[in-house]
Amino acid sequence: MRPVRELLKNQDAPWSLKPQDSVFDALKILADHDVGALMVMDQGKLVGILSERDYTRKIALAGKASKDTLVKDIMTSKVLTVDASARTEDCMSLMSQKKIRHLPVVDGDKVLGLISIRDLLDEIIKDQESTINQLQTYIAS
Repeated sequence: MRPVRELLKNQDAPWSLKPQDSVFDALKILADHDVGALMVMDQGKLVGILSERDYTRKIALAGKASKDTLVKDIMTSKVLTVDASARTEDCMSLMSQKKIRHLPVVDGDKVLGLISIRDLLDEIIKDQESTINQLQTYIAS
């Protein structure tokens, strides 16, 4: 399995927003880019993550208005991160244990990107397909 740094090579620049942005603006970014979470950055530092789950539980179910609520009021501020050298299976294990679907990737203090559980599943499937092909070739020869 490859380090997650390799997964980020195939991604666009990570989408982010500021704590002072409205939740409505965050929803537009989520929809426009077909992503399930955004990193919340303040002066170049990761201060939180906003996910569809945050919106559903803290806005929709609470009967609040997304246009009147700021990202900082509903974001998850205790963000787990992984180093860019972390292996995909370790990230999958962490995400499963902590019941999270998005994980920022960092190199020291620098945020490199955001991986999702879907990214990891795609990588695991690709790796398994490669192993199967290698075994079939070995058996056929």
